[in-house]
Amino acid sequence: MNTNGNTYTVIYSTVLVILVAAILAFVAMVLQDKQNENIKVETITKVLTAAAQADESVTIDETTNVLEMYKDNIREAFNVDGDGNVKSEMNMGKENVNDIQVPSTADLKKQNDILKKIEDAKDDAQKAELRKTLDLPVFVFDINGKKVTVIPCYGAGLWGPIWGYIALDEDGRTIDGAIFDHKGETPGLGAKIAEAPFYTSFKGKAFVDGETVFAVEKGKHEGEPGCVDAISGATITSQALGRGINLWARYYQPYLKTLAADCMQDAAEETEVQAEGTAADAAATETEVQEVK
Repeated sequence: MNTNGNTYTVIYSTVLVILVAAILAFVAMVLQDKQNENIKVETITKVLTAAAQADESVTIDETTNVLEMYKDNIREAFNVDGDGNVKSEMNMGKENVNDIQVPSTADLKKQNDILKKIEDAKDDAQKAELRKTLDLPVFVFDINGKKVTVIPCYGAGLWGPIWGYIALDEDGRTIDGAIFDHKGETPGLGAKIAEAPFYTSFKGKAFVDGETVFAVEKGKHEGEPGCVDAISGATITSQALGRGINLWARYYQPYLKTLAADCMQDAAEETEVQAEGTAADAAATETEVQEVK
């Protein structure tokens, strides 16, 4: 064959492309399990980081074995539908940490697509059916004796998807911690949503009643429980994150309201026990006084 001819060049280029593609496909297949494991560890780290903010004494750094920490502190992990009903449980890795199940960003995107379909649906019956198909993840931790519930959020940023995890107090409203991430937001601007100065500003805020459960807006919002300040110079990314949080929080409300009800019940029972104790102490004191007389 004439090595200087066009036919040779085409055949050589085709064979080379096929060979390189085959090598890349093989390498990707070999590394797939490792990549999936890294993604899982990263997700677990973020979920734990959000939950750990409920207690300042709990720290997570590069030396932390996040799989063991997750196994030791997780109490429940399950999925709920849009009506707050538990649909399925996730493996918490109590027997083997390698079996821990957490949703990937691809899983969150699938749920976000369903949420958008519900929002766009014109028929109430269709909305009701779609709500039942939701599989919204819920993580319940025991952080030094405190119950902390973590839920995710997902949405579209300026240049790609943005997502995160929000830790809630026992009342299902007060935010104990948060952490966010992105795929391609602008460094130094929108990318700051993944930095501590921003996500730590969520602690102490709360989901509020109404159509807007939570927002991230430009300006000063120190006295507003349901809003945090947007990042200067990154208003679009900040507001997009706020819309994502608000959308997901609204569909978690049926479940979160059960937490609020349980919290109120626990508070009422504690008050009753205290009242009974006070009455008993008063009666004992009265008895002692009568005996002295």
